[in-house]
Amino acid sequence: MITAIRNAWIVTQDAQRRVLKGDVVIDGERIVSVGPAYDGTADREIDATGDIVMPGMINTHTHISMSVMKGVVDDLAFPDFLDRTFKIDSDRTDDDLEVGTKLGCMEMMRGGTTTFMDLYYSEDVIAKATQEAGIRGVLCWCVLDEDKTTQKGNPLDNCRRFIETHRGKRKIVPGVGLQGVYVCDEDTCVGAKALSDEMQAPMNFHLSETQGEVNEHKRKTGQRPAEWLSGIGVLGPRGVAAHSAYLTMREVRLMGEAGMSISSCPASNMKLATSGLAPVPQFQQNGVNVTIGTDGSTTNNTLDMFAEMRLLGLLQKFGNWDATVAPAQDLLDFATINGAKAVGMADSIGSIEPGKYADLVILDGKAPNLRPLLPENIIANIVYSGNSLNVKTVMCQGDVVVEDGRITTLDTEDVLARSEDAWRYLCLR
Repeated sequence: MITAIRNAWIVTQDAQRRVLKGDVVIDGERIVSVGPAYDGTADREIDATGDIVMPGMINTHTHISMSVMKGVVDDLAFPDFLDRTFKIDSDRTDDDLEVGTKLGCMEMMRGGTTTFMDLYYSEDVIAKATQEAGIRGVLCWCVLDEDKTTQKGNPLDNCRRFIETHRGKRKIVPGVGLQGVYVCDEDTCVGAKALSDEMQAPMNFHLSETQGEVNEHKRKTGQRPAEWLSGIGVLGPRGVAAHSAYLTMREVRLMGEAGMSISSCPASNMKLATSGLAPVPQFQQNGVNVTIGTDGSTTNNTLDMFAEMRLLGLLQKFGNWDATVAPAQDLLDFATINGAKAVGMADSIGSIEPGKYADLVILDGKAPNLRPLLPENIIANIVYSGNSLNVKTVMCQGDVVVEDGRITTLDTEDVLARSEDAWRYLCLR
């Protein structure tokens, strides 16, 4: 099936960061031409005159099924937040995991996100719901010490089984989710890395999110978390370290030497008042691939990558006392091509180029918040002025999942109603 998106501003995010005026043509799942007016026939024509076509965004750290837990652990001190969250987590069922995943997918696709990296247990349930929603899930099964989990069986064995049964499924990339050094001993960490290497699977993990986590690990081991992980061989190019807020320059250099990615989650860190500022300029200077994550809906309440992209930029400027850091083009890179690299799909997603999957977002170019709209300001407008309400149409791997603002893949009324039943079950007990 040939789809032609006509007469749009095309933010390619290619190596030259070209912004073109013209057409995008898709054959089935993949893009076949970008820019020149298409003079052939198409099975589906989308008139995007005056609109913006950009790559689908990539959320590199979230806990999507927690979307049904919004508003139950707000405004609490961090220890109280953790205690309440863990208690709710232990009561979860496959049904509320499914509806939470679908609700989160609905929010993300309506906000221009086409790929997300998840860290949770029961990723088999999450995978099925994600496939029904129609966007791409990089789903990392949570691994931690067996004596610290509510999972049945050994978490590392569970993770292996999930990867083996879900490799090759359409729009599903199974991976390893290492919870963090505070619940993972050396054997667990090394075992998780070995599984990631064996399966060539991505690995998402929490790193140096809070000062307390860092201090406690140093008290027990004599080393800070990233130093310790480097020493036992756990850092590597498939690793995506979420938060990464309390790091020394030595740790930053070790992460760069290992070819790592980080997922900065500014809203989550600000909401929980864990302080710390991810050293984004230093990451960039030392070869660490910087990406953006929203974290889950309890620590952020929203999965909106437009909001997260803007917030990351403002926080970095403010925290570094330097308005030149994290410029608009870098922020868009973090949300697109850098995210693609982090999840191991740089050759398939993250930019609008022939041969890549058609992961595309069409923004309403007539929206007042995006105007005036010119090639010279289009990147800044997307990053600093854009929001999820500007999203008109979304494609993931050639499938239209949002059309003129309407989700096409799910019974949205059913998901919304079931989400409130799930909230009552989990949060009013």
